[in-house]
Amino acid sequence: MTQPPADGTRRDSLLAEVKDAVTLRATLLVTGVVTLQLLFIASYMGALHNPKPRDVPFGVVAPRAAAEQAVDQLERLPGDPLDPRTVADVATARKQITDRDIDGALIIDPAATTDTLLVASGGGRALSSTLITLTTALERPQGRAVRTVDVAPSGTKDPSGLSSFYLVVGWCVGGYLCAAALAMSAGAQPSDPQRAVIRLAVMALVAIVGGLGGAVIAGPVLDALPGSTAALWGLGALIVFAVGAATLAFQGLFGTIGVGLAILLVVILGNPSAGGALPLPLLPPFWQAIGPALPPGAGTWTARSIAYFDGNDVTVSLLVLSAWALAGVVITLLAAVLRRKQRPARDPSAPPAGPRD
Repeated sequence: MTQPPADGTRRDSLLAEVKDAVTLRATLLVTGVVTLQLLFIASYMGALHNPKPRDVPFGVVAPRAAAEQAVDQLERLPGDPLDPRTVADVATARKQITDRDIDGALIIDPAATTDTLLVASGGGRALSSTLITLTTALERPQGRAVRTVDVAPSGTKDPSGLSSFYLVVGWCVGGYLCAAALAMSAGAQPSDPQRAVIRLAVMALVAIVGGLGGAVIAGPVLDALPGSTAALWGLGALIVFAVGAATLAFQGLFGTIGVGLAILLVVILGNPSAGGALPLPLLPPFWQAIGPALPPGAGTWTARSIAYFDGNDVTVSLLVLSAWALAGVVITLLAAVLRRKQRPARDPSAPPAGPRD
């Protein structure tokens, strides 16, 4: 009885091992995709399905006794929708709204039957509409009416106030897609520090071009957003680079799964908590807490400030985006350096490796 060649047995065994590895890899990838899908549904529905105002910063302008009474009444509203405080006068209330310290203010005139509500739909139409509903319901039983004045109105071509959010989402998508493409060009494995620097440099170039393109489309081309095109360009470049560098960092640490982690943070957690479709005070506590710390939330806040609030109150958001960018650069480079140190030395007699990306 003849025996099969030994090399044939080894070949069959190797093919079986490769098949098992591919099957396991495919199973893990599909499981990861399904997990991201379910997290996407849970995050978006959890954040957006039942909007309720919570502790909305709100001013009251009135003579002292009337102001104290109104603040006390607003503090007693069920569910704590407002965080009321007295404001000295109408000019101060307007300034605090444009400085983004408060989201609205009620101007009470005890000598008349109509009060004035100051809102800022540029900060989100849903929030200004909620404040109108709340104050109207509060005043009607007292036989009083409410006149609304929009201190920082959204643009005529941005009636819902969502253009800032959509612009930031586009920049974020460009950031992680470009980084994923750069990382996967070598099989989704980080390479040496020189190649990591090249990828970061390409990411910076893409950020400059993408930031300019988004700002021009939103401003001069579509006239969807007012405000400085140059400021939006700078913001867009920072967002694209921050998201891209963070994605490269995740990929450098975790390989292919790192791209999924970037999508988890930016898309699944970041977008619904960004304050776009629903401004932050209308989100549940978890999303309200994480939103400002993630690129979509920091970017949306800054874009709205540039467009409708004279660029006020953007320092914290810009620091958040800068921190993401800096951390992405540092971790990407460190991951490449550590990987090179852990890589075994190549046998000089071995044939040279094939070309990489």
